[in-house]
Amino acid sequence: MRVALEEAEEASISGEIPVGAIVVLGGRIIGRGRNRSIESSDPTGHAEVMALRDAGARIGNYRLPETIMYVTLEPCPMCAGALLHARVGNLVFGARDPGAGAAGSVMNLLESPLANHRCQVIAGILEADCRSRLEEFFKQRRL
Repeated sequence: MRVALEEAEEASISGEIPVGAIVVLGGRIIGRGRNRSIESSDPTGHAEVMALRDAGARIGNYRLPETIMYVTLEPCPMCAGALLHARVGNLVFGARDPGAGAAGSVMNLLESPLANHRCQVIAGILEADCRSRLEEFFKQRRL
């Protein structure tokens, strides 16, 4: 999660909402991502999607079974859907997103019996650190 926090810091420096993500396979980071929606004028430029794209390119497959994604903020519905399509095995996230969280806060797409794949979710890892980066970012934006 600390590496995901480093990615979040890079996003913040670039003027993006500070969210970072990594994909791990067998204890090795195979994908990194940070929010890039503003930078790339891309509504799909969320940290999770960026990390999945990086991981897929590195291993030469869009399917990422047996991987763990670490992300600083609970995924939105779009990102949760991407995790399901990639067949990510586990999600570990820091801060909950009470407005749009799709891994337990507003809805839980990742563990839904209606989905054709399930992703085990672990929430609240380094939650205070993840939340404080977001709060500080938005506090600075309001000044």
